[in-house]
Amino acid sequence: MSQKDLFGNGGARPDQAATAVKASGDRKATFRNRSPAPLAARMRPRSLDEYVGQQHLLGTGSLLRRSIEADRIQSLILYGPPGTGKTSLAQVIASTTEAAFERLSGVESNVGDMRVVLKGAAHRLANTGKSTLLFVDEIHRFNKSQQDVLLPDVESGVIKLIGATTHNPFFFVNAPLVSRSQIFELKPLTEEDLLDLARRALGDEERGLGSRPLRIADEAMAHLVKSSDGDARKLLNSLEVATLTTSLSESGEIVIDRQTAEACIQKKAVVYDRDGHFDTISAFIKSMRGSDPDAALYWLAKMIHAGEDPRYITRRLMICAAEDVGLADPMALVLATSAHQTAEFVGWPEARIPIAEAVIYIATAYKSNSAMVAIDAALEDIKKNPTQSVPAHLQDGHYRGAAELGRGVGYQYNHDDPEGRLDQEYLGEPRRFYVPGHCGVERKIKERLDWFRKRGGGSNEDQP
Repeated sequence: MSQKDLFGNGGARPDQAATAVKASGDRKATFRNRSPAPLAARMRPRSLDEYVGQQHLLGTGSLLRRSIEADRIQSLILYGPPGTGKTSLAQVIASTTEAAFERLSGVESNVGDMRVVLKGAAHRLANTGKSTLLFVDEIHRFNKSQQDVLLPDVESGVIKLIGATTHNPFFFVNAPLVSRSQIFELKPLTEEDLLDLARRALGDEERGLGSRPLRIADEAMAHLVKSSDGDARKLLNSLEVATLTTSLSESGEIVIDRQTAEACIQKKAVVYDRDGHFDTISAFIKSMRGSDPDAALYWLAKMIHAGEDPRYITRRLMICAAEDVGLADPMALVLATSAHQTAEFVGWPEARIPIAEAVIYIATAYKSNSAMVAIDAALEDIKKNPTQSVPAHLQDGHYRGAAELGRGVGYQYNHDDPEGRLDQEYLGEPRRFYVPGHCGVERKIKERLDWFRKRGGGSNEDQP
């Protein structure tokens, strides 16, 4: 038998050969007759007691758990990253409900398939009084028209919809369906959840890997769990690949060490769909606003790793520099703009350096949103109050006949004053939109503005 044959004796010594065959021979036949489904599919939970994770939704006494146990499920949408148990939860519901259970796929099903299922559900309800639970996997793959087909029967109660999606339903599912459904967000599994799931798979002789002579090193298991990034499917697939591609050792065991685990799971894939895109940029901006350069660099690294467009990142940098740093440190906007221009010229991977420079500068700069607050206050005044006319002395007086109309008459040219500041009215009615902060450069701005305002009130104090 070949050395690479998984169920061979792996080059065992003669005195170990019989033991190796005994340990693995029967198991070979067992696996040959086993379902061809991957380990992740075989290990799907059959009941709530077997379901791993999502305790915030399925903990004792929770609304969703009580609804499932009482068979009182209403239309709901399960939303979360891949491998968090959305389809598994739907299957658990299917195994416990007395309602008829139908399934459609957002990838494979068309409107004709949908109408067949919906028509059958309507006949079933009319003739037997039995309701239908319709599970739609990847519901975000249905376009608006397809989703609209479901709406009348969801609204009338002909079907109770269970939709599963990796995308934020408030973006990808029609608002009428969302409003008629309960939204349950599934979180990435914790490392403890994943470790529990791996142990179950290793110990289950019927569906898992328990019938194999398998031994996995603690550091290998820790690496698989950590690198799976909360994705149960990724963990089980990697564990199965490691098992199927590792030859028997001399002792007749399949030994998975750290090196094997690293090869099987390869590079960690960051989940970065549309939801991840917006959530990550949100965390990135808030970290800079909160003056945490390390967190900001982490979210920047995630976006770089996921292949985000550098121009998108730098546009957000410029906005953050203007909105959150503002006049407390005007150089922040200059540096952000420079990073944007540099990224345009060089692209990845070199753009990471000037972008990181700007990120660190913005995160550690003094913060002030006074410019944003000021312009928003002015815009609000424009919307709510009568519009001010331009005072006559500020109007354009550079055309023939302007003086006869009083345009520009009485305007004082500020540079005629040695200090460059002449007291005159610029608005017509007093308004106060800009309130300077107390940090960084804006402290000086505040001192200067206070001097201007005192001077306008008749103060003879020296200019700061």
